Amino acid sequence: MGAQKEKKPRERKRGAEEQTPKSPDEGSAPTKKRQKAPPAPEGKKAQDEVQIPRLDPKSVGYFRRVGETLQQPFESDEEKGIFIRNVFHEVQGNELALATDMSGSLVLQKLLAVATSVQLCRVLSVLSKQWRAVCCHRSGAHVIQTALLQFPRLQKQQGAEEEEEIEEEGESEPIRTLEDLFLSLGSELKEKFLLYNKDTHGSFIVRTLFQVLGGTVLSQNTGRKAAKGPTVKSEFEVPESFLHQLQELCGGFSEHIGVFATHKVASLGIQVALQVLQRKMPAVCAQLCDQMIEFLASRNVSAESSSLLVFLKDETSSRLLERILEVSEKKQLRRLFKAHFQGQLQALSSHPIANYTVQRLLSAVQTKKLFAELYDELSPGLEDALAKGHMGIITTLADTCKRLKYRQKELLSQLMEAFHCAAPLSRQVACIPLFLSLLTYEVYYNKEEEEEPTEHQDDGDRKLDNVNYHGSLIVQHLLHFEDPSVILKSLGTLADVDLLTVVCSQAGCHVLDALLSSSTISDKQRKKILRRLRGHCMQLACNKYGSRVLDRMWTTSTIGVKEEIAQKLVEKLHQLQNDPIGHHIARNFALTHFVKRRKDWEEHQLGENKRRKMFSEILED
Repeated sequence: MGAQKEKKPRERKRGAEEQTPKSPDEGSAPTKKRQKAPPAPEGKKAQDEVQIPRLDPKSVGYFRRVGETLQQPFESDEEKGIFIRNVFHEVQGNELALATDMSGSLVLQKLLAVATSVQLCRVLSVLSKQWRAVCCHRSGAHVIQTALLQFPRLQKQQGAEEEEEIEEEGESEPIRTLEDLFLSLGSELKEKFLLYNKDTHGSFIVRTLFQVLGGTVLSQNTGRKAAKGPTVKSEFEVPESFLHQLQELCGGFSEHIGVFATHKVASLGIQVALQVLQRKMPAVCAQLCDQMIEFLASRNVSAESSSLLVFLKDETSSRLLERILEVSEKKQLRRLFKAHFQGQLQALSSHPIANYTVQRLLSAVQTKKLFAELYDELSPGLEDALAKGHMGIITTLADTCKRLKYRQKELLSQLMEAFHCAAPLSRQVACIPLFLSLLTYEVYYNKEEEEEPTEHQDDGDRKLDNVNYHGSLIVQHLLHFEDPSVILKSLGTLADVDLLTVVCSQAGCHVLDALLSSSTISDKQRKKILRRLRGHCMQLACNKYGSRVLDRMWTTSTIGVKEEIAQKLVEKLHQLQNDPIGHHIARNFALTHFVKRRKDWEEHQLGENKRRKMFSEILED
């Protein structure tokens, strides 16, 4: 590598070739002699009786310095390319040891993330000789995952650039292509399908390969809360050979359907496969769903109800069933409901595990006809769900009513009854604090429950203490209903102190987001609420969540309203600038310019408003 003096990696004053960290033995490469790992414990299947070599301490230090250098900026892309090429020369002969070393694997991941197609193929060609040892290793699995996820970036590089790089390096042996290497890994997984899927680290590789073969990278967050958000991170084109192998691999699920239905780790593989197949091969996805449902429904058949209900109460199987519901088409979803869920929804919604599957069923419904059947069965148990704290059912019902624009009046009416504020009519004005705190009228106002409910009389002594997360979600959905007048009226009667409690809380601040974004609320209705908040600008500006609301108000305000807000804030500008939260508002609103260069400030704000209006019109078109 031409290094003449030992130089720390972070000193980058000379050429990139001089920057490559020196090897442990004063040469340019780490020693090729490696310590052997102690024999694997008997029965340890992951290593398949292969003794994995270890990096010696000097090599560990060398690659650690490489990792530190990669974290620093380079003077040019050319310099970075030379540095990486030099380091990859030193990786040769150390691939397996580096991939399975706890710290070395992290460096290798960084290198693969910026590697050329040829560099990546060289590393994978070596690791492919020990696929199982690497894929079932806690560090090696992350290296293989990083390599797999480079396909979208590198598939366009293959070809002319590849040949040019090979000629420069004087490569004599042909280098396997990425496509060939990935298909080789797929063949390995197909041969030992159950073994890889049941292994903690092997399952990780199976799931990643499914995504790459299907040209669909899913969102990393797979928790239940994430199910309502976007599931696809990116999509890209893949060769036909990938889709063919994806279909072949998915055939392995049918052979061991019972294992994938109940095994905690193996179940994750089929869940990811269903998400990918739904987008690329919907017919195969539907077939796999039918096979799984048929298997689960055939276990412990009872004359009273579907045996599927037993699996709904198991954590592993219920998560798989949730995924099946999410990917099912309309007709398939209706068949599922009729055969296994109908008549059981209230009992399932009361179960600590099965209620999540009911929520996913509601979220998956696409037709008003099917939703009407679900709603009629679930709505009588709203108060019971509230009492048991199963608020996910209620919030998902409200969300589905909003999404399908159906049964909205009925839901609001039944929520009023569940919170004991439906009658007399004077109680309806108190619905917002009840919903936000998830307390019935009697509990919130500390009254005895009466046979004949009395008229509402708010003496002003009762203050809203806090905002419940699920209560906030309910109100957000209700504000998006076709007729939010009852909710707006109740929100408008909140005392200023209660309104500030809502706005300055983590859950409550999103209620104002719904108020500002709802298409069913007029500007005039919004202004009634926002006008009251403008009188408390300083309090909002110095609160973590209140400042967020103030910022949203600012972006939607006219120049006149912005001047009013700025005028109130500059009265305590010094205090605002010294506040850990408020100083962000002072900077974002350009309050110093407002004081010293008013005309420039006004021109800038007018320009911002025009740009925002232009972009909103483009988005609407």
